[in-house]
Amino acid sequence: MSIRIRTTPLTVVALAGGLALAAVTPALAGTASTPSRPAAATSVQGDPRNVTQRVSDFYGAYIDAVWDTEDPASGAGAKALRDFYLSASARKKVTAWEKKNHADGILFAQNVPVKWKVAYTGSGMGHATSRVTLTWSDGKNPEVTRIDVQSDLTTRKITDLKPAE
Repeated sequence: MSIRIRTTPLTVVALAGGLALAAVTPALAGTASTPSRPAAATSVQGDPRNVTQRVSDFYGAYIDAVWDTEDPASGAGAKALRDFYLSASARKKVTAWEKKNHADGILFAQNVPVKWKVAYTGSGMGHATSRVTLTWSDGKNPEVTRIDVQSDLTTRKITDLKPAE
């Protein structure tokens, strides 16, 4: 009988904890649609030798940095990314474009896209070209812009960026 007396309070506590968790779980499950939580089937991989992958890595990290304007490190992070991924001549060209147009010379815009996609479009004379597609809104007919990005095959640095025609 003493065993039954000891397990009954434990059973009650376990049941109460389980019921509390069951009550909280649906409320927590409602946050699953927030954009910061990836879909269950999301898979990402990369290869630092692939220049198109590097362009994708750059745009992903750069957009993350400029998106988080409340983070004090975002400006320094965006500059560091430019310094690492862009050649010196590409950085000069971007800076000149920004002074002339009063906008971001990586995104060719004043705001930040919600999505991006990068595709290889060709290579020749020691360079590869990638097409970056920036999506600026969600919904049925989102606005998109495209940027052609040229990378050096030896250094893998971005050497030129321009809005696609």
